[in-house]
Amino acid sequence: MNSLGIVMLVHTALDRVEQVARHWTASGCPVVIHVDRKVEEPAYSDFVAACADDPLILFSQRHVCEWGSWEIVAASQSAAALMLEKFADVRHVYLSSGACLPLRPVSDLIDYLADRPRVDFIESATTRDVSWTIGGLDLERFTLRFPFSWRKQRKLFDFYVRLQRALGRRRAIPEGLVPHMGSQWWCLTRQTLSAILQDPKRKDYDHYFRRVWIPDESYFQTLARLYSTHIESRSLTLSKFDYQGRPHMFYDDHLQLLRRSDCFVARKVWHRADRLYQAFLADQDSALTPAEPNPGKIDRVFSKAVERRVYGRDGLYMQSRFPRAATERSLTAFPYSVFQGFTELFEDFEPWLANATGGRVHGHLFDPDKAHFAGGEALINGALTDCAKLRDYNSSAFLSNVIWNTRGERQCFQFGPTDTQKIYEFLARDQNAQIAVISGAWAVPLFRSNLNFADIRGEAARLQQIETKQLKLLDAARAKSRIRIWTMAEFVESPMELLQTVLEDMGAPQPTHLTEAPTMVDLTGFGKFLQNLKNQGMHPYLMGDFPVNDVFGAQAKSFKKPYLVQ
Repeated sequence: MNSLGIVMLVHTALDRVEQVARHWTASGCPVVIHVDRKVEEPAYSDFVAACADDPLILFSQRHVCEWGSWEIVAASQSAAALMLEKFADVRHVYLSSGACLPLRPVSDLIDYLADRPRVDFIESATTRDVSWTIGGLDLERFTLRFPFSWRKQRKLFDFYVRLQRALGRRRAIPEGLVPHMGSQWWCLTRQTLSAILQDPKRKDYDHYFRRVWIPDESYFQTLARLYSTHIESRSLTLSKFDYQGRPHMFYDDHLQLLRRSDCFVARKVWHRADRLYQAFLADQDSALTPAEPNPGKIDRVFSKAVERRVYGRDGLYMQSRFPRAATERSLTAFPYSVFQGFTELFEDFEPWLANATGGRVHGHLFDPDKAHFAGGEALINGALTDCAKLRDYNSSAFLSNVIWNTRGERQCFQFGPTDTQKIYEFLARDQNAQIAVISGAWAVPLFRSNLNFADIRGEAARLQQIETKQLKLLDAARAKSRIRIWTMAEFVESPMELLQTVLEDMGAPQPTHLTEAPTMVDLTGFGKFLQNLKNQGMHPYLMGDFPVNDVFGAQAKSFKKPYLVQ
């Protein structure tokens, strides 16, 4: 008894179609094939001749099928009518394409349908219940006319839609019909399918759906609701779509993924995926245990694929995929740390930090002179050079490449008001950036310099103005980086505690408490230096409340020795 019949709509890779059709018929399932009329006659004749020895393979009347056109529905009608006419024992008709591949033994599908003799498997939902409509056309696809091809006559298509909207022209939906949509790959019972094809109003329904947009996703989906006694609104065919509504293609490396789905049929399979055809068209009677089709098992993989397609990989910029503005999340590929004011305050900060964290600690990567890579290297991973001119040609790309080429290893670098400032907004917006700032520390090199005091005052005013702009940028609502800011006075008063905080933010493998801090520069007289700047008319406010006598609280701090915790 041939309880299951297969309708195949094909237009290419006819050798694969024959292979799959014979797989169906080997299990007793008759197959009716519709070959697109765009296939040239010699190829079609050879295909028919190749299948002539199998009495369960028939060919239906041919139509020219364009994407989203009525002819796809007409092809399905012709093939389904021939199936019902020639094979009286068929109880379910399964619509598939030439790119569909059975994933489980045919006997599994036959038994599954035999246990559900009155159930129609067709995805069927009203327009308000679906989220996949493209181009802003949901209910309008049923109330406007679409005489032009969306793919080949896009300008005419869009113009005619706008014209109908402007004129208020609307088509009446035939009485008794509630438009439904869903996948075109269905499996209907003989009773439901014959009722659709033999309906006295079929001529009117066909006339109406000829001008519906993408009728193959709504014709059977709508009419099945009139006649079916039990609809399961799902397709037995595994088909996945990307964010543009295009079907995913399955290749050889998807073998295990397809097996995990437990689905009966998959679409769309590449015709040269030899491994897939060999694996799934072989004798599988004992290959899989019976299970309910569950495409949800692999939904996470496809969700990740769509996410990768839309957003790419964080921090990867290349010619073939450049992120759109406002869609990127992290601007770089891996967390990194930016230290501002630390090398000015501590004499041996860079080697100390490298030893404490195990990361790669650079100097000032955006120094106007050159990029100061760790260890004084002129080149680092990815053949990135320390040349300032090349770096400043696209500073954000330079930093992204530094992080991308060293991902997996924590990168740290120094920054300050004396550096090239173009990169600072990028740092503030990057979720991977951890920025620690000791505001006002830029004054320490001026304090220790041998410049004339007039020159020191002018430079101090310039640097303070730059750092003020930096802090405002970090304080902006759009800043996404992890930011910690201390005044110099705050940091000098309790350096061990705050250094511990910095290392904890980095996730460094440290003991519970630090036992040694880097050596702080000699700040004796720094308070008087700040007071002299004030006396000369320059107000150094970013350092915080730094005492003139260098005494914090009741005890003077020694700034020459490292702090130890006993």
